[in-house]
Amino acid sequence: MSLNPYRKLVDRLNRKKPASEPARHARRALMKPKFFSISHSILFLTILFLFFPLFFIVVFSFNAGKSSDFREFSLIWYKKLFCDSQDLWEALGNSVIIAFSSAAVASILGTMAAIGINWYKFRGRSYIQTISFLPMILPEVIIGVSMLIFFAGIKVPLGLFTIFAAHTTFCLPFVYLMVTARIDEFDFSIIEAAHDLGATEKQTMLKVIIPAIMPGILSGFMMAVTMSLEDFVITFFVSGRGSTTLPLYVYSMIRFGVSPVINALSLILIVGTIIIAIILRRFLKVFAATK
Repeated sequence: MSLNPYRKLVDRLNRKKPASEPARHARRALMKPKFFSISHSILFLTILFLFFPLFFIVVFSFNAGKSSDFREFSLIWYKKLFCDSQDLWEALGNSVIIAFSSAAVASILGTMAAIGINWYKFRGRSYIQTISFLPMILPEVIIGVSMLIFFAGIKVPLGLFTIFAAHTTFCLPFVYLMVTARIDEFDFSIIEAAHDLGATEKQTMLKVIIPAIMPGILSGFMMAVTMSLEDFVITFFVSGRGSTTLPLYVYSMIRFGVSPVINALSLILIVGTIIIAIILRRFLKVFAATK
């Protein structure tokens, strides 16, 4: 039985070449475990600084008492969270609604702004690019006061709508920055190929450009949601009666002492955030693999 004449050639090409002596030494140096180094120490201190407070929140959410001394394991604060915290859940609901709605609008406007500013040349383009980053540079107090004066000038009553508008304005530059970073890596030859195949401007936008920059849009959307959920200063200035968000509710509780119910809610939010981050990461991997 004769062998395939190309079999030996294929096997030779697929066969790994032996690494040189310097390459083997470098590989052994990288694989050699180092129990102490400056980079490992900095990484450990950073992780400790970021996650040690979260560890305390998780532990004391199961504390039976309100003091800083851990007495015994108990689920009493979780029971109180789900059964006797109607105002807290209402504030959380307002925060979630405002965060996702403002992030969605900011993602749409930020994507359109990034495409228009980066792909089209017009007079004053550089000035608009600079001005678009002002909400990121200015202190939140200035933004909150300016939004309050603006709403008072146009006679808009303070409430959920004013918080939504202020958060959309504040989150817009973050989405613009994320989408712009994705556009900078875009291959413009794809657009020319789409036009050569007879695609219209609308088809090119919906079937070529948007799918190509979708990871940047999703990243900007998630950042906008995060910035909106944790914002306190701007919300404090533009909120009205009956429009309490979670940061404002927690701030009002500080005057009477922080209840361990907040610790229980924090653990639920941490777990939910981790689950959403894992799902989003897998979705981006699947989305990138299909392209």
